[in-house]
Amino acid sequence: QVQLVESGGGLVQPGGSLRLSCIASGSIFSINDMGWYRQAPGKQREFVALIRRSGRTNYADSVKGRFTISADNTNDTVYLQMSSLKPEDTAVYYCNVKTKTLNNYWGQGTQVTVSS
Repeated sequence: QVQLVESGGGLVQPGGSLRLSCIASGSIFSINDMGWYRQAPGKQREFVALIRRSGRTNYADSVKGRFTISADNTNDTVYLQMSSLKPEDTAVYYCNVKTKTLNNYWGQGTQVTVSS
């Protein structure tokens, strides 16, 4: 089992920045990938960014060049640095991990609202 706790969401003006954090605990040795997804009202949950244990990263086209995912293996935390935020980035952001045994775990979500 892996437990995930997110933090860092909030209200920000268009063009602003936020950093989300997600701390993993439990069977962290089994984690292969860590990532972020988001779900806007009335829409399906969508992929945002991923970082593999190797350090390789992937991003959704909609956030490339604006968001940066990183991980700190010393404290089992994954970050999502979001810059140049747009109103369409408004969503609940969920931390996700995939284990070597192909299990999926989700955090509780943190709200990000981009509005003037």
